[in-house]
Amino acid sequence: MTLPDTSVFTNLQISALRYPDHTATIYYDAPMSYRQLLTEVEAMAGYLQAQGVKKGDRVLLYMQNSPQYAIAYYAILRADAVVIPVNPMNRAAELEHYIADTGSRVCLAGQELAGFILPMLDSTDLERVVVTSYNTYIDKETDLDLPAEVAAPAWSKDVPGVVSWEQALAGNHKPAEHTAGPDDLAVIPYSSGTTGAPKGCMHTHRSVMATAVHRAFWNLSTANTVQLATLPFFHVTGMTGSMNSPIYSGSTTIIMTRWDRTTAARLIERYRVTGWTNIVTMAVDFLSNPDIGQYDLSSLNTIGGGGAAMPEAVAAKLKAMTGLDYIEGYGLSETMAATHINPSDHPKPQCLGIPVFDVDSRIIDVETLEEKGPGEVGEIVSNGPQVTQGYWHRPAETEAAFVDIDGKRFFRTGDLAYYDEEGYFFMVDRVKRMINASGFKVWPSEVEGLMYRHPAIHEVCVISSPHPKRGETVKACIVLTPDAESSATEAEIVSWCKEQMAAYKVPEIIEFVDELPKSPTGKLMWRALQEEEWKAKA
Repeated sequence: MTLPDTSVFTNLQISALRYPDHTATIYYDAPMSYRQLLTEVEAMAGYLQAQGVKKGDRVLLYMQNSPQYAIAYYAILRADAVVIPVNPMNRAAELEHYIADTGSRVCLAGQELAGFILPMLDSTDLERVVVTSYNTYIDKETDLDLPAEVAAPAWSKDVPGVVSWEQALAGNHKPAEHTAGPDDLAVIPYSSGTTGAPKGCMHTHRSVMATAVHRAFWNLSTANTVQLATLPFFHVTGMTGSMNSPIYSGSTTIIMTRWDRTTAARLIERYRVTGWTNIVTMAVDFLSNPDIGQYDLSSLNTIGGGGAAMPEAVAAKLKAMTGLDYIEGYGLSETMAATHINPSDHPKPQCLGIPVFDVDSRIIDVETLEEKGPGEVGEIVSNGPQVTQGYWHRPAETEAAFVDIDGKRFFRTGDLAYYDEEGYFFMVDRVKRMINASGFKVWPSEVEGLMYRHPAIHEVCVISSPHPKRGETVKACIVLTPDAESSATEAEIVSWCKEQMAAYKVPEIIEFVDELPKSPTGKLMWRALQEEEWKAKA
C-alpha cells in the first residue's frame, strides 16, 4: 500500500477541508465538527509554541478519553513536537520517570489527574501544566450516565505554573508554519521492559500514519463510518483505531471517558455506531448485561480487538446476537498497534490474524534465529512501515530488539507463536517475563524496581497468580528487612504501591517469605515460584 508522504497532522487538515461541517466527535451527546476541531487544535498549537515548545520537543499528554485528548494530541503534532502519551493510571514514580527520560517541560492534563502531576512542578524540570475539565465539552442536557470525572465541576484553582484549558485557547496564539515530515518523530508511547523502567518506543509520522491508513482500508472506513471509542487513547490500539484512523477517513468518533456497558449500548443505538474496537474483557462485560437484548445493535458491521484470546463461547454469543464475528488482531507499542489482523470475511477463532499491508512477519528459533516453517513454534519477528525506530535513549536495548534476516531489519516481539498453512498466526506463549491482567501488560521487573523503594522490603519477586476474571493477577513475594518483620503489613504495602504505580500493576496478593529461591549463581528463580503458584491454585 502506498502511504501518504505527509505528517499525521495533515490528516486532520485534509478532513477539515473536505468535511468542515461533518461531525468529528460526539462526547456525551455534544457534537464537534471537523472545522471546530481544527480551529481548537491550531489555537492550542499556538499556545504551546508561545510557551517555547520547539520542533522535536516532547510534550506529556496525561488525560482520559475526551475531545480535549484529540485536540491536545493533534496540537502537539501541529506544533512540530512529539506526543508522550501517559497512562492516566500512572502515579508519582512513573511520572518522574517520563519527565526525566523525555525532558518534557509542558504537560496537558485532565483535572482529575492534576493532583498527581502538579507536585512535579516543584520536584522535576516540568515548567507548565495545562489543566482541562471534561465537563466543558459535554451536552448539559444529556440523559447519559456521566462518570465522576466528567460530571465534576470545572477546574478553578489558581496555582503557579498552571493554566486552564480555556485560558490557553483564549490566548488566540497563531502557530508557525507546520514543518514536520514523515521521518520526524511524532509519538513516543512507553512500553514496560524486562529490565526495569519503561522505555519509549520512537514512532515517526510515517509509522503512525501506517497503522491509521492500514486500519481504514482493512475496515473499509469512510466519512460515514461511526466508531465507538472505549479503548484509551493513550494506548496504541485506541489511539490508532478510535482516533487517528477515523480522523484520516473523516469519520465520526463517539467518545467515552470511562467504560460503562449500558452507556455503550445506548450510544450504539442512538448514533448508529458501525464499528467498535475493544478488548476481550470489555466485550464479555457488554454481552453479560442482562438488558442487552433491549438495544438495537443492528448498525454494527465490525467488532474486534485483542489483549487476550476471545473465548469461543463468548464469540458464539456475540455472533448469535449481532451476526458478526469478533475480529482479533495483534500488535505492540513497538508497532503502533496492529501488524496482524484477521480478514473480516474469513477470520479464525483465537487467532492473531495474518500480516497486514506491507508487513513481513516470520517465525524464528529463539536461540539459533533459524526460520521456522508452518506449524513450528518460534518467536514472532516483524518488518513493516509501522515498526518503531527503536527505544528512546537506549541504543543497547534497541540493538537487542532487532535481527537482520535476508537484508531486512525485523523486530523481535518476544512472543512465541506458529503460523498455519494459510498464513494465519496463533499465539503459544511468551519468551519474555510478563503478566497479562485483563489485557494490561505488567512487567514484573518494573514493579519490583518500584517496590524496592519501600524501606521495609529487603527482596521482592513479582509473579502472576491465576484469577477467575482477569486471567492473571499480580502477586509479590517479599522478604522483609529485619527491622520491619514485626511491623510491616500486607495492607500497608498495597496502600503504598497504589501511590507509586498504576492500579493494574499493584500486587493484589502479598506473601511474606523467609527467602526467595536462587540459582547457584545467585539469580532469582522467578519461574520456580511462578510454577509453584499456578500448581497450588490449579
